[in-house]
Amino acid sequence: MKSIYENKHRAVRLIAFVFAAFFVWCTALPAQAAALNEVFASDIGIETEHIKSAYLYNLENDFTILSHAASDVVYPASTVKIMSGILAIEHLSSKMQDTVTITAEMLKDVGGNNIKLREGETLTVENLIYAMLVGGANDAAHALACYIAGSVDAFVDMMNARAIELGAAGTHYTNPSGIHDSEMYTTAADTAKIALHAYKLPYFTDITSTTKYVIPETNKSEYRNVYNKNYLVSTSSEMKYFYPDASGMNAGGTSQGGYCLVTTAQRDGLTYLAVVMGADSDDKSNTVCSYTECIKMLDYAFASYANIDLVKAGEMICEIPVKLSGVTDYVTLVTKDSMTVYLPTATDLGTEIKRSYKTSFESLDAPVAEGDVAGILTIMYNDEIIGNIELVTTVAVARSEFLYALEQIKEFGTSRFFIASMIAAAVLTVVYVISKAIYLRRKKMRRIRRMR
Repeated sequence: MKSIYENKHRAVRLIAFVFAAFFVWCTALPAQAAALNEVFASDIGIETEHIKSAYLYNLENDFTILSHAASDVVYPASTVKIMSGILAIEHLSSKMQDTVTITAEMLKDVGGNNIKLREGETLTVENLIYAMLVGGANDAAHALACYIAGSVDAFVDMMNARAIELGAAGTHYTNPSGIHDSEMYTTAADTAKIALHAYKLPYFTDITSTTKYVIPETNKSEYRNVYNKNYLVSTSSEMKYFYPDASGMNAGGTSQGGYCLVTTAQRDGLTYLAVVMGADSDDKSNTVCSYTECIKMLDYAFASYANIDLVKAGEMICEIPVKLSGVTDYVTLVTKDSMTVYLPTATDLGTEIKRSYKTSFESLDAPVAEGDVAGILTIMYNDEIIGNIELVTTVAVARSEFLYALEQIKEFGTSRFFIASMIAAAVLTVVYVISKAIYLRRKKMRRIRRMR
């Protein structure tokens, strides 16, 4: 059976461990994105006289890089099809091979870009979704609206309700295709919210990144080639805007709303969403400004921000004393994990990044296990904490039983119980001596009386 003193020692260590664990739990914040500031259009070189609004956002870090007039009301033009695509995928993604027969109602009031659907023609849901999202076909958008909701008006109600659900309160739709209507409006910020949801849906990005889709021969038409209208991802009509990192989502325009472009681009583990609304064109240079300004935004994002390694796992930080070991009097603490933070590429790691550490104990008592948490490394960017990393021991340290025994003796010798026992023993000894002396004195007096 363990002695009461050894149990006491274990209890003290347990209390210390609990305190240390609480300290680690309180201070070990997860790594997070640094507090970064938005930039202005002029910082990127955006020619604001050629666009009405723009929005640039990093998905991984929930960081808005640029918000230029993003709350201003604009006409949505073809970006309406992003919402139509959301509803189509949410309702029909498991029914892609179901057939749809085109009705007169589906073709009513359809103008603009289309694939010349005919009344009585039978196509699959997949054919229509690809025609709408890849080729920007307005007749395919109306056909899907009627197929999903029973009528265009009912589908538009669904679109507006879904916009509210996605937080796009500044958006109002009147048709599923984007054909101009003075009563239909949105903002660049709302368009970004809607596009972000679309990006997270299965199939949406893959579909809108398809450069060419072939609709097979139907009962009313020969096969059709559908080419992507977004020149960032397709070179079928124009090559100068091709952007290898881009994927999806929508491009087009109207004479009233101007050119609009919504796309994502991914490189080195970072994904950006870019929105340009109400752009014009330069006839002299044959330039569409929605593309030129969007490319500026993406180029700026990839050049100006990166995931920067601030801490490597296993990096030596400090040493901490170790007691009760016969082989060493300290152990090294290293970082348990690495830390990578999204920061401007121009960050001066020597001056803008600061590190400090704190150990959980003044010293450790052997035995010590390899990997024991014994401290915290704090990382700061511009005086703001952006993350903490646990510090762990690098080696196991065995306990010297001889030193442990001496420690037990020392603890026992200085314990209140021992001191109280010694005092009690001393008092009892004094009492005993006095009592003995009194007893002997009385005994001697009785002998003297008898002798008399």
